[in-house]
Amino acid sequence: MSPFIPTSDLCDAHPEAQVFAPLFQDFGGQGRFSGPAFTLRVYENNTLVRATLGTPGEGRVLVVDGGGSLNGALVGDQLAGLGVQNGWAGIIVHGCVRDTAQLAGMPIGIRALAAHPRRSGKADVGEREVALAFAGVTVRPGDMVHADEDGVCVLPQS
Repeated sequence: MSPFIPTSDLCDAHPEAQVFAPLFQDFGGQGRFSGPAFTLRVYENNTLVRATLGTPGEGRVLVVDGGGSLNGALVGDQLAGLGVQNGWAGIIVHGCVRDTAQLAGMPIGIRALAAHPRRSGKADVGEREVALAFAGVTVRPGDMVHADEDGVCVLPQS
């Protein structure tokens, strides 16, 4: 495993780094995480999120564009547990999470806009491995995502 490099140092060394607007809260038990992005676009349904976290993560970061919806949670303790079991480094949700007390004790990075107690719908809809644009950043599959106490930055795939 390579040594941790703070996001501030990455941004200084890489002017091309994109930085998410400071909208995201830290909900996971791993405050610092990084890995290649695997992207999903869903809206108020998390079936595709569950299916993805049930596959080998291989140290990747699942980046979920939930349209910024604040109407229900796309990730909770069961899905985060799948992510831990399958080797995902982190999850970034442009939307909500739930079961926050449990998430805080899990060895996975989780960033989201807010907490919401209601679960999402279960329709099997969404897109995988597409470019996502939210919070001032465009994330493409394979881009490197780095998160720590100062924020989340994205470097283009090399």
